[in-house]
Formats: sequence, C-alpha cells, structure tokens
Amino acid sequence: MAAPAEGPPAPDTEIGPVDLAARVDEALNVQAAAFGLSQDEIDVRRHIVLRHLEHPRARALGATTPDGRLVGFVYGLPNDRTQWWSTVVEPCLRASGTDGWLDDSFVITELHVHPDHQQRGIGRTLITTITDAVDHPRSILSAIDRDSPARALYRSLGYRDLARQVVFPSAPLPYAVMGASLPLLRPGRMDFRPPAPPG
Repeated sequence: MAAPAEGPPAPDTEIGPVDLAARVDEALNVQAAAFGLSQDEIDVRRHIVLRHLEHPRARALGATTPDGRLVGFVYGLPNDRTQWWSTVVEPCLRASGTDGWLDDSFVITELHVHPDHQQRGIGRTLITTITDAVDHPRSILSAIDRDSPARALYRSLGYRDLARQVVFPSAPLPYAVMGASLPLLRPGRMDFRPPAPPG
C-alpha cells in the first residue's frame, strides 16, 4: 500500500482499466507480496475475486509497467446489504450509529501495490481514479485496525473510522470500517464539504 505523503505516480507506471478477471493470478501475486498471503489464502481469494468481478457494476483499475507487468490494482462495486461483507460489518456499524453508510456507497474491495512500487503515488492514484468515476456520494472500505501506511493514506483522502475491531470469520486480525464522502480529498485542497450525516 502506498504511503500518504506520496506524490504523482511514477511516470513509468500507467494507471488504467484492466481485465482483472483475465489477470487474476497476477493480481493475487501482487496482493500476496503486499499483504503476505499463503498459497491456501490465494486459492480462496481467487474464487472470491472472480465472483465479485461478475457483478455488472464492478470496476477495476491496474497499474502496469512499460513491459506490461501488473504492479498494483484496485477494484470495487456498489454496496449491497445482502453481500457477505456487508452482513458482517452491518451489526458493528449499527452499534456505532453509522449503518446508513452501507446504502448508496461504493465499496473499495481490494487495493494493493507491490512492495517494490510503493510510495510512488500508485495507491493514491488508483483509489482516487476509481472513485472519481462512480456515481455514488460516498465510499466505504475495511482495513486492518492498526496504524499503517494504508490507514494513513485513507485518512489523508477523507476516510474516517465508522467502526473498529470488526472481526471477519477466519481473519487473524480485527479490521476497521472506514467511510469517505466523494470525491476524495486531494493533497493541499481545502475541504469545504459539510460533514457526512451520521449513519
């Protein structure tokens, strides 16, 4: 994941639409390097990613090098309260009075940049580009609930904690659910938007 103080993406990296279903194994190799996945976890996630990408409104972007290597990717889809992720986080959001964020939101499902290409602005460009193209007023995501470059990046873009210590089945660490009004903040730009309503 890219660090929050990064600048524009490296000039030798192109950000654009990608057929992530066709390149799922490349994407999972990036995720494994960035997130530390075992082969068993990769195998499980492969089926999950392919199922997500069948959604008619799923969007995916990739970061590729001049020789065509995929070094980063993001994908997401409109939230649906019947989706597994939403059913897990809904009780936690309801307890904090923020479950309204599950409606009319675009979920960032995965965002990963290969460690060799982090801190070059790739993560920031991927997430801002994908959310700029959607017609939802806000975005939600989940991230491991600890201080990290990923959490710092999300905060710098306007995401705030909606619920913390959310436990997903079989996940070894708790997560935080974060939400942001769209469009996402940009560095050096004042935010004059009214705060999002609670829930």
